[in-house]
Amino acid sequence: MSPASTASPHSPTPPKILILTGDAAESLEVLYPYQRLLEEGYEVHIAAPTRKKLQFVVHDFEPGFDTYTEKAGYTWPADLAFSEVDPGQYVAVVIPGGRAPEYLRNDAELRKILKSFFDADKPVAQICHGPLLTAAIDGLRGRRVTAYPALEIDMQSAGATFQDTEAVVDGTLVSSRAWPDHPAWMREFLKVLRAKSPVT
Repeated sequence: MSPASTASPHSPTPPKILILTGDAAESLEVLYPYQRLLEEGYEVHIAAPTRKKLQFVVHDFEPGFDTYTEKAGYTWPADLAFSEVDPGQYVAVVIPGGRAPEYLRNDAELRKILKSFFDADKPVAQICHGPLLTAAIDGLRGRRVTAYPALEIDMQSAGATFQDTEAVVDGTLVSSRAWPDHPAWMREFLKVLRAKSPVT
């Protein structure tokens, strides 16, 4: 499924990017960066609590509802369990939103993985409810971020300055509000990636 599988024996191994997610992640927020980064030439792996077929969801708005509704979305296999991840093999990490971050932030393996990316100042792309994970490792203190607007108080509680805009870049951390902001989010993340770990 990855570009590496079609590479010739003499081709350089493409840099690897990790996506941290689980059941009830927002379908578009997993699959858009997954496919866009593959298109760019990176090798992309999806890690979840266990290696299994994940059930993603679709969050949308319906008349008469004060908040979003949730419907079943696409399914997709996880390449790795969190316990199998070697963060040193990856140049960057992507954190999709949806409902998954709410329970994933309690996973000690995930927190250990994510902390290693922040400690090494590697590029991190987070969107929607994804910043709940970076908040759980105290990775947002003193940073500028955006997130799903309902998380403004959570971001402030985590010590971040919240900005309600398409994409916010703070060093190697690139955040966005939700899937309608994908073009701005990936455009800014790819600028960071091309500077730090370009595909050769």
